[in-house]
Amino acid sequence: MQFGLIFDVDGVLADTEELVARASVEMFQRLYGREVTVEDFRPFIGTGPHRYVEGVAEKHGIDIDVEEAVAVRHECFMQLMESGEYIGFPGALPLIEAAADEPEWRLAIATSSQRQKAEPALVAAGIPIELFDAVITGDVVTRRKPDPEIYLLAADALELAPPQCVGVEDAVQGVTAVKAAQMKCVAVTNSFPAVELREADMVVPSLEDVTLDKLKALLLE
Repeated sequence: MQFGLIFDVDGVLADTEELVARASVEMFQRLYGREVTVEDFRPFIGTGPHRYVEGVAEKHGIDIDVEEAVAVRHECFMQLMESGEYIGFPGALPLIEAAADEPEWRLAIATSSQRQKAEPALVAAGIPIELFDAVITGDVVTRRKPDPEIYLLAADALELAPPQCVGVEDAVQGVTAVKAAQMKCVAVTNSFPAVELREADMVVPSLEDVTLDKLKALLLE
C-alpha cells in the first residue's frame, strides 16, 4: 500500500513565521508609514500572502494595494533571509529522508507561499526540494487554506486518494484544510498551542516525536 506525507513549509519545515511577520511590519512602515505589530499577523498564519497582509490592513483600517504590499513584503523577507541564519526545525529532515528511502511513502509540499518564497526557505532550512515527489505552492491554487484545495492537488499529484495521506501543519487554518481534504493531520506546536490545534489527529511539540511507524498506524486506523 502507498502512503502520502504532505508538509506545509512555513512553521513546519522552515522557522520563517517570525521573519515573515517582521518583513510584513517593515512593509507597512515603508509603504504606508503605519505601525503594526508581529502579533497582529498571528490570526492570518497559513492563509497565504494576500490574506496575510490584507487581514492586518483591515484590522487597522489601512487601504492597501495588496499586490504591491505582497511584493514589498517579499523584498523585506528576502533581505532578512540573506543573513544566512539556519531556520530548520529539529526532526524535519530526518523524517523526510526516512520517508524518501521507503518505497511505500511519497512526499509532497503543500504551502500557501509562492514558489519564489518557498524555495529559498527550504534551502535555508536545509531541506532538499528534490526529495519531494510533488511541490504545490500558492501560485497554483485559486482558494487558500482553510479551503482543502491545495491538499487535494497534492494528493492528486502523488496519485493517491486523500485518505491515504497525512498532512503536517502548524497553523489552525492549515489543520482545517487537511481535515476538510479527508486526510489525517499531524500538527506541530511551533506556531500555536496544542489546545488551538486540537482538530488534528496527532499534536506534537516537535517533528522529532514523529516516526513513519506512528504515521502508518494513524493512516491505518
